[in-house]
This record gives sequence, C-alpha cells and structure tokens, in this order.
Amino acid sequence: MTDKVTATMPGEQAQPLLETVSQWQNTTTIILHGGSVFEFKGVFPKGQLAHGFYNLTGDSGFEGHINLDKISTIAFQSKLHRGQESHAFVFQDATGECIFKIFVGRDAEGQLHPEQKAQYLAYQQQYQTGASA
Repeated sequence: MTDKVTATMPGEQAQPLLETVSQWQNTTTIILHGGSVFEFKGVFPKGQLAHGFYNLTGDSGFEGHINLDKISTIAFQSKLHRGQESHAFVFQDATGECIFKIFVGRDAEGQLHPEQKAQYLAYQQQYQTGASA
C-alpha cells in the first residue's frame, strides 16, 4: 500500500459525501492549522446548509461551519500508518492545501470498520484517475 493519491473527487461532491460519512460509526477527523493538529474521534456530525455554510450540529461536542465553496477537490489517501492500513478523504482547497481529513474509523481492537472501508474503496474506485465520474 502506498500513500500515492490515485483518485480525486470534485469538491461539488463534498456535501453528499459529508452526509454519508455522518451516518457512519466513529471516524477520525484531522484539522491542520498554523502548525497544529486538531483531532476528533467520534461520529462525524450531521449538517445542513444555512447562511452560506454547511453547519455541523449534534451532541458529540464537535461543531463547526464548513465553507463548501472552498473545497476544490477531495483526494483519496490510502497508506500504512504505524504499520496499519489507513484510508482518508482529504478535503483540499484550490491550491491543493488540506482543509481537513476524515479517516475511516476503527473499532475497539483498532481494526478498520469493514463497512466504512468498503464504502471508501467503492468511492475511490469510482473516481480513479482516468475513470469517468
């Protein structure tokens, strides 16, 4: 497994993807900003459009406002992390900078949730470089 990005999804698909991910079990969301790394482990919150943002709400304590217009592409990152298989959706701006990442979640034993992995891989295959989307 390499960390080469072999597929990207158009940014216009961000909202439907976020709606799907909010129905999954625990995931890990990473936000990189100013040299810091913020990490949230739990169910990704549901959201709705209002006032120009996709507003995250829920009981998890993780809330926020996503400017969907700033998401240019969503890259598929699959690689080994500390010797374990890892898969993430990488939400990127027009310059290719990471806005945030959502990783396929793990169970209590550290194994990837199989249904999340299957959905991730299906999306990845759908948007493989050179494939028609």
